[in-house]
Order: sequence, then C-alpha cells, then structure tokens
Amino acid sequence: MLSKRTNGILLHPTSLPGPFGSGDFGQGAYQFVDWLKSAGQSYWQILPLGEIGPGNSPYMSCSAFAGNMLLIDLVDLAEQGWLTDADLVPSPDVNDRHVDFGVVIPYRMQRLRKAATAFFSNTSKPKADYETFCLSESVWLEDYALFKAIEHKEMGCGWSHWPVDLAKREPQALVKFAQTFDNEINFWKFCQWRFARQWQNLKQYANDAGIYLVGDVPIFVAYQSSDVWANQGLFELNPEGLPNVVAGVPPDYFSETGQLWGNPLYNWDKHEATEYAWWVSRLGHALKSFDIVRIDHFRGFSEYWEVPAEEKTAMNGRWMPGPGGKLFSAFQVAFGDDLPIIAEDLGLITADVIKLRDDFSLPGMRILQFAFGDGETNHFLPHHYVTNTVAYTGTHDNDTTQGWWNTLAQHEKEFALRYLNSDGLAIHIDMMKALSSSAANTVIFPLQDVLGLSGQHRMNFPGLPQGNWEWRFTWKMMDSTHLDFLKSLSIEHNRFGNIKTNHIIEFNI
Repeated sequence: MLSKRTNGILLHPTSLPGPFGSGDFGQGAYQFVDWLKSAGQSYWQILPLGEIGPGNSPYMSCSAFAGNMLLIDLVDLAEQGWLTDADLVPSPDVNDRHVDFGVVIPYRMQRLRKAATAFFSNTSKPKADYETFCLSESVWLEDYALFKAIEHKEMGCGWSHWPVDLAKREPQALVKFAQTFDNEINFWKFCQWRFARQWQNLKQYANDAGIYLVGDVPIFVAYQSSDVWANQGLFELNPEGLPNVVAGVPPDYFSETGQLWGNPLYNWDKHEATEYAWWVSRLGHALKSFDIVRIDHFRGFSEYWEVPAEEKTAMNGRWMPGPGGKLFSAFQVAFGDDLPIIAEDLGLITADVIKLRDDFSLPGMRILQFAFGDGETNHFLPHHYVTNTVAYTGTHDNDTTQGWWNTLAQHEKEFALRYLNSDGLAIHIDMMKALSSSAANTVIFPLQDVLGLSGQHRMNFPGLPQGNWEWRFTWKMMDSTHLDFLKSLSIEHNRFGNIKTNHIIEFNI
C-alpha cells in the first residue's frame, strides 16, 4: 500500500462520537469507516491503542501488548448478556466535545467489572473462545494480568516498591499470589479478550471497505509496566529495580529544555543476545493489529538521548548508540524484506538515521507546518518530497493548522502565502492541496485540519502535563463539503489506492 498514491485521516478512537464519554469500538467507529470510504480515503491512522498512563497519555502505557479497555464497546457487552439496558444509561457528566477522564474511567471500569462477573458466573455457557485467546496470547497476557492484579492490590504503588518477593518475581510468591487473587487476574484477561475481539471485528470491517489501519508503536515503554517488571534484565536498571538513565530528546522545536520522557532505556546488548526476541514479538503483535505501523522516535534506533535519572530536564543528556540495522535485520528475518513500517524521522536527523531508514526502504515523515522557516532549502517543502514519503499537515503533537497559522511569525506567513499561492483565508485547504499534489505516495490529514478547527481542538501539547488527549468531534461539525473536498483531492491527484471510485458509498451526515 505504501507504494501507491493514497491518503488518509489521523484520528484516535477516543475522539470518536459516542454516548459514554469517549469514543470506542462501537457504532461511531464503524460509521467513521463508512465516512472514510465515502471520502475516498485509504487509511485510518491512530495513536497507540495501549492503556493510557500518566497525563492520560497513550504513549506511557503499562503494556506494549495490552489494549486500552476504555475503548471496549459497552453496547457489545450488553448484547452478549453481561450488562443490562440500565448499565447503558450515559453519565450525566459526559461531554461530547472532550474526554473527561475523571468521569469516563470510573464509569467504564465499573461496567467492565460487572460484565466480567456476569461472564464468569455463567457456568453453563462455553468459554472456549476466551480460553483460546488466553492460550494464544499467554506470552504477554499472563505477566500483564498478574502485574495489573498486584498493582490493584498495592493501590497503584510502583512495582519496585511492592513486596520484595513480588518485585523480584520469585516463582513461589507469584504462584501464591495468582492462586489467591485469581478473580482479579481473570478480570484483566477478560478485558483484553473483549478488546481484541472487538478490534479485530472493526479491523476486518475497515479492510473489507478498502480502509487500512495505521497503528503507532512508541519506541520506549513506561517504567510502571508489565514489560519492564517481567523483563528487568532487558532494561538499564539498578539493583533496586530503578532506572539508572531515562529517555528524552534534547531541546528542539517543541521545547527549549528538551523533552524528559522518563522511560527506562533498553539494555541493547541483552536484546542482541536474545536476537531481539522481545522486539520481534512486540512488532509481530502490532502487525496482527494493524496493516501498517508507525514507529515513534525512529531516530532512537540509531542514537538515543540518555539522561541521568535524577535530572529534572532533558538538557543534560548525551547521545548513545542504538541497535541500528541489527534490529531491523531481525525484523526482516521474522516478517519479510518489505517491512510495513513508517519511520517517524522528525527532529534532529543525522546521516546515520537517514541511512538506517533508507537501507530498509522505510518511508519517512514530512510535516508541512515545519516547512516555512528556512526558505527554499527546507526539506519539509513539498517540492523536495520523494515518493517513499508519508506527508502530514501536522501530527498529534502539532497545533491544528489554523492554530499554527494564527501564531506563525510574519516572515514565515509571507513565505507560506507565496509558496502556496494562497490568500491565507483558508490556509488549511491550501496546505492539504499542496500535500495532495506532491510526489509523496502517502498523505495523512488530522481530522481537525479537514474541519478547519482552531488551536483549541489540538490533541496534545508536548511538555504540558494536563489537558491533553481529550479532543472529540461530533457529526454536527461535519457537512458534505468536507467529504466532497477530500473526494475531489483523491480524484484530482489519483489517490484512491485500493478504493475504486464506483465503490464509494454515499454518506449522509
């Protein structure tokens, strides 16, 4: 697909319409797939689907394999007989324009626990599919469910502060805990089962419609995760189980002091000794869930920014060598030469990063909002694009295009107007046209830019600890002009991919 001229939309499922305070895998997701098809799109790109972490970020999940149970469709649980109609009455505090996680999390978790209790209480109904899922995913599911159960008992306390025998994973202690708290462990397995089955059904529906799903794999994992707890030797930890060094990036476009992500760093020598088995398993899991994956912070595989754990900002770090081509060669052995991977090659990119990307024929990313500060030589300008490129007006970390334009320096505005042959009255439209007409095979638009929304609708502001990941849209924000515009771009610039024009459905908003 990445070798064809295609386009798509960036939208996280939590941003979908729906009655329960946040988008999920229910009716709103299927309706959005229909809208994508009717608009001549080929891709639906999303953010990581894992459980959210601090700040409600999907990039700080407690598992690189488990899904976010908040995305489980509650209506499906009722149709299975595990919830009642009364359980589906929305909370009076929900908001259809943003996700209030303080309301959504307890509302949804209470219903998930009720559904799990009903499922396990019905001894007369076969549980073969559940048991098959648990067996097939046991390589990560057992540790994940055990981790979540211990975390629940320890009231969210970090795993290095758990009882020593559990923190150090002494086998007898783990077996005793699993026997004592088997109901709690089964609850977390139940949630992952329903997440997986609902997601696979949605993916199949999208693929049948000619829509391909682009997932997002963060390069790092959260410290408070089953991955680190279960694989402590694969990370740079001290004898107490705490990170020696943590991940981040130096000062850049987004932050004058850099970004201190705080994730533990990999012990790449240990990974190499296992022929990168954990990473191969992780990518394999992602490729079962998505048609294509974007690997966030691709630069970190060539060199990564190492910051001492005691630092308060990312300024006092250093570049360290990553695994480079050895890791991607292991991927090719496992998944074939043509890896369905998009390399997020933004930030300070050096020759070694470009070589790593090009050695494996991975498409890089270009962001049009970055294009107008350095004149005609700026490689984010569309006339520099090569075909093996995925181009965006902006990403989830950028302001909306309208918000960006309203705060852009005057000299950049003047250059953008000349370059785009624009009067600036509909800058989002002019920028989408410029990308669509470029040589880039793949073009992705955030839905906020399609709708021409202000900066109040951005998804994430790097460096701000609160107020992110909350944006939602409603169908009332859309009208036929948005759909017709996207369809016209697909026709004019030959971006239909696998969707034939005579197969586009009519969509009534």
